[in-house]
Formats: sequence, C-alpha cells, structure tokens
Amino acid sequence: MLALSLGVAWLILAPLCLWLLVKGSKAERAGAIATLALLEAGTIAMNALATPSRIRPATEPASHAVPVPMPACDERAPVPRSARAGAELVLTWPAVPRQCDTAEVVLRAHGRRLLVWLYETTRTGEHTAVLTTRHRNVFTLPVHIKSGTVTLKVPLHEKSGYILTDGRSGRPIPRPAS
Repeated sequence: MLALSLGVAWLILAPLCLWLLVKGSKAERAGAIATLALLEAGTIAMNALATPSRIRPATEPASHAVPVPMPACDERAPVPRSARAGAELVLTWPAVPRQCDTAEVVLRAHGRRLLVWLYETTRTGEHTAVLTTRHRNVFTLPVHIKSGTVTLKVPLHEKSGYILTDGRSGRPIPRPAS
C-alpha cells in the first residue's frame, strides 16, 4: 500500500512542483524543491526496504561448477560460393577452422528460382530447424571437406531448370568455374 501511495504522490506532486519551479515565487520554488527531494528520498527508502539485504556468508561456498565443454564446431550460416543442379544439388563454400561435419539445408521453389538456405550444425534431427519455421523441407546432410572447400550434395527429385538463389540475400548463386 505504501508503494501505491508513493506512486500516486509522484503522479500528482511532480507536475505541480515542476510548474511551481517555472512559474512560482521564491518561496514556492523552495517548497517545490523540498517536495521533490522528499519524494526522491521516499523512493530510495522504499527501494531499500523492498530489496533483501546482501549479507555475505562467513565462508564462501565451494564452487562445484562443471566446466562447459567446447562445441566440436562453430555453428554458422555460410554463403554458398557456387552451386550446380542436376540429379543432385551440389553446393560449395570456403572451409573455416572448426568446420562442422553436417549442415542443414532448406530448399524452396519460388517461381523459376530455387531458394537455398544453409546452416552448419552438429545437431542432427533432435531439434527444430533454426533456418525457418514455416517450411518442412529441411535436410540435415553430411558435408565433405577437401582442400579448403566444403561440398554438400542434396538429392533433387524435380526438374533442374531452376535459377539457384541464396535464400538470405536473394542473389543468384554462381555456377562453378570448372
């Protein structure tokens, strides 16, 4: 109840005090400053009563924290360097240190474009896909690393006349040089 009274006092007295600071006489200004100071002191006292005291124990408790294991790889969303579609979609991107051994791929046909989203991960199937919630065509596939390039092969069961497009940026993914 005290907190409610203090809140109502702030709502009523603060605008009045500010108006007296601007338009009032010297005595009214002094009274307005004193009122604002008392409201602030009451707020500080109320806060001190509401928060429990921070008493430190005489001895520090022993730390039984279990060290958090480092993940095997750094999960990230790579941008495909090149893509080739045929009986299977072959995506490549540059490898990085601590490269993940699996990747999630989402494919979505949009007109003549085939939108592709990539996300490298170590988790396989025991979680909801982080790429998208409205699409159900999420593939978790192994990646192959050779001479600094990661390759991922996604089986396609449709025609391959699509323009392969990065789903995040909307830019076409170039075909491989060789």
